[in-house]
Amino acid sequence: MTDDVRRVEIEYCTQCRWLPRAAWLAQELLTTFEAELDELALKPGTGGVFVVRANDEVVWDRREHGFPEPTAVKRAVRDRVAPGKTLGHSERTA
Repeated sequence: MTDDVRRVEIEYCTQCRWLPRAAWLAQELLTTFEAELDELALKPGTGGVFVVRANDEVVWDRREHGFPEPTAVKRAVRDRVAPGKTLGHSERTA
């Protein structure tokens, strides 16, 4: 990790009305990484998009993996913004 801003972006489809799902996932990530993240953005999109990016790298794409379980996204985000951070009980469900 460089000295850059540690940022997560959740792009969601407004046509599909996936804002509640994106907001819920954002809350989960902000709760888990409250000290590690500098920014979390919700980005409206169209065409069925639901993509999670950490530092501009795609870590989850609904088109490839379906809708994510929060634990899977937390692991992917952790690996990019806070390597070495334990996720507590979430780690044991791997």
